[in-house]
Amino acid sequence: MGDDHKEETPESLPFLSTGETETSSEKRRNLPGDADKIEDVVQDTACGFWLFKGRFMQRFATEKMYVILYGLAGCVMTMTFAYFNGTITTLEKRYKIPTKISGIISVGNDISTMLTAAVLGYYAGNGHRPRWMGIGLLTIVAFCLLTGSLHFIYGAGEDALKLTREYGGQSQANESVSDPQENKKLCQTSASGCIQDVGLWVPQVFLFGAQLISGVGQGLFYTLGIAYLDDNGTKSKTPAMLSLSTFLRMLGPAIGYSLAAICLRMYIEPTMEPLIAKEDPRWLGAWWLGWLVLSVMSLIAALVLFMFPKELPSARKRRMDNRQPDSKAETDIKELSFGDMLKSIKRLGANKVYVNNTLASILYFFGYMAYWIFTPKYIETQYRQSAAMATMATGTVALGFSAVGVLLSGYVISKYKPSARAMAAWNAIVDFMTVAGILCYVAIGCEGSDSLNSLATLSAGNSCSASCHCDYVHYAPVCTPQNVTYISACHAGCSEKAKDDLGRTIYTGCKCMTSLNLISDPETQFALDGVCPVNCFNQFLIFLSVMCFLKLVGASSKSTNLLIALRCIPPEDKTFALGLGSMAASLLGFIPSPIFFGWLIDNYCLVWGKTCSNKGNCWLYDTKSLRYALNLTAASFIFVAGFLNISVWYHAKNLKIFDENERTEKKSADKDLELEEYTLTKLKSQDSK
Repeated sequence: MGDDHKEETPESLPFLSTGETETSSEKRRNLPGDADKIEDVVQDTACGFWLFKGRFMQRFATEKMYVILYGLAGCVMTMTFAYFNGTITTLEKRYKIPTKISGIISVGNDISTMLTAAVLGYYAGNGHRPRWMGIGLLTIVAFCLLTGSLHFIYGAGEDALKLTREYGGQSQANESVSDPQENKKLCQTSASGCIQDVGLWVPQVFLFGAQLISGVGQGLFYTLGIAYLDDNGTKSKTPAMLSLSTFLRMLGPAIGYSLAAICLRMYIEPTMEPLIAKEDPRWLGAWWLGWLVLSVMSLIAALVLFMFPKELPSARKRRMDNRQPDSKAETDIKELSFGDMLKSIKRLGANKVYVNNTLASILYFFGYMAYWIFTPKYIETQYRQSAAMATMATGTVALGFSAVGVLLSGYVISKYKPSARAMAAWNAIVDFMTVAGILCYVAIGCEGSDSLNSLATLSAGNSCSASCHCDYVHYAPVCTPQNVTYISACHAGCSEKAKDDLGRTIYTGCKCMTSLNLISDPETQFALDGVCPVNCFNQFLIFLSVMCFLKLVGASSKSTNLLIALRCIPPEDKTFALGLGSMAASLLGFIPSPIFFGWLIDNYCLVWGKTCSNKGNCWLYDTKSLRYALNLTAASFIFVAGFLNISVWYHAKNLKIFDENERTEKKSADKDLELEEYTLTKLKSQDSK
């Protein structure tokens, strides 16, 4: 038996088996192509790779299986980005990162997507797309491992360890013993030195580099995956398949945020006992733990995508049925050149539906990116919820409504087959409904949270606090009997520290309370450790209800927007157009938006965690001003996107979304059966030599 034909036996390629072992010479003469082309057909439609292949695997080379596994792989990918967003406030606190810098870090993946999506989509689109997608997921594995490794390099940090019972065990035994480090946060008669933080820029560069790597995989996965789905599926089923894959993909953020919520409930050093509650702003959760889980899941997803063939057998059959008698062999690959790419760009630039639809998407993304990335932070600052609660609400609850919206839209599109104009009109309606919902955010504030921050800032800026030299004191809030929060015991002018009968840390001799006319009795000039309680839960529930409605409505336009994008471009430009659109979205939307909104959020910071080298992360915000500025700015971009979708509606009058004649999908399979029989006989004859 010849080794050179070992991998082409019927046992390794059972999808060619029809149960027949002989083929007439008359049938052979009617078959197109020769043995070499048959071998190409076999290789291009064979499921599996390397050692991972066999008879049992070929049954999975179907449209439905690809949609399910592609959706699940996308689910894993979106889990990683959602997990990063869910833990971003913890990363800011741990590594003292301003919001503007965290915004820059979060767009690292979009920068690399912008630089690589169009080129990779153009060249890799003519290769083995599933394997390129698998390579893309391997970059996600690297992203997870690099991000999580920061904890093993730098540890939990001294600030977090100081808040554990194990770290301060010896001094806990005797509170009368004065701790010089602890006394630094009490009122000082002379200026104390600034806090030295060495090398904090290294984690920021590390996080940004990991994001850059993930962007290459993101561009490969989405650009090639959608084109592969559309090329290998029947047109009538495309809306349903897109909705199913999108639904599965949208489970990722929900699971990712839930995983973040679980990890953040554990202390950053799980083996130690923290002395503060989860609701305390100083709480740092085990943000690093989830990255280990996500790296394993991403690796499994990459291996699964490697299994799929270059072209599904059913898609090849349809393509052979539809080809012209004088056409070139289907295995011929078009020569690619930079000139061809420029011609494609020129064709797409003249396509008004494509241009307006892409611009509308970019403006929508620009406005809504603020909520995709900073919603947990928004909930924490506006409604005084813990990081775990904010992450769970953003992920599990709100994104569940997004999944329902995708499924409903897919069902409606598949059943009623609306026109391109109807889809564009719905996209515009969704934009204006989103603007209305965001305006509701402006009105949903919490008076207790607003007044808490204003009083804290007032206490920080008075002359009494200035005389205590509190500029470089760590954020360690204390609460007065009048329910006023001070940034630290130093800012309250406290001079002594002790324990009360309940075991709580109490600061006494807080002279700065009188400077705000809060209290005049020296005997009651004390403060308890921790922030004053604020009840914003009802406002939080109202905000969550509006957010869930917007998620439901917004998700319903995902399939319609993508269908218009797929159908308004010629088949030969499809993969490149998707890559070019992804590049434009990154350049004009995904990259500048987080940076811009991060800068906007930082502008309303009231209390910075100052260090010698920089001002670190923000601890308190002007919540009322921030609420107005953030929401009104985001709404303005989405409002303009609605008018661009109206322009899409105007130009899409002749655009066909569904095939009017699908008779080719119902043709007799006799010709395909003959091809399979002939191929089987060829392979057997070669194997017997």
